[in-house]
Amino acid sequence: MSVVVRSPEDLHALVGQEIGSSSWVDVTQDQIDGFADVTGDHQWIHTDPERAASGPFGTTIAHGYLTLALLVPLLEEVLVIENRTSSINYGLDKVRFPAPVPSGSRLRLTATLAEATNVDSGVQVKVDCVVQIDGQERPACVARAVLRHQFAL
Repeated sequence: MSVVVRSPEDLHALVGQEIGSSSWVDVTQDQIDGFADVTGDHQWIHTDPERAASGPFGTTIAHGYLTLALLVPLLEEVLVIENRTSSINYGLDKVRFPAPVPSGSRLRLTATLAEATNVDSGVQVKVDCVVQIDGQERPACVARAVLRHQFAL
C-alpha cells in the first residue's frame, strides 16, 4: 500500500511515521549476474553457483550494493510523490548489510520517514529503510536514504 503526498507539508506531516512496506520482489541469479557484469564484481560467491554451494552461504548471494540499489524502486512503490518536478538521491547515511541475500530470495522494503527539512531546492527527506528477506529474521540491508524533492506548486 502506498502513501501519497502532494506537497512539502504532506512530507513534514509524515515525520516519525512508518510509511509502509513494499511488495515482495525476487532476487534471481540472472539479476545477480547482470549486476556483476555492470559493476565488474564477479566474485565467485555471487556468480559461481557450483563453487558457492560449498562456500560459507551454501549458495550464491546478491551483492550488497544490488540490495542497496533496490531501495529506489521499492521506496517509490511505498511513497508516491505527486506534484514533484524532480527527485534526486542525495546520499545515504549509515548503510549496513546484516544478512546475506541468497539467490532466489524475496525482499521487501519497510520505510519510516525520519526527517523532512526545507532546503533551497525543495524538501530533503531522510528515510529509514529496512530491507527484509522473506523467512529470515535479520534484514538484508538497513540504511537511511537522503532524497531531495522539488514540487510544482
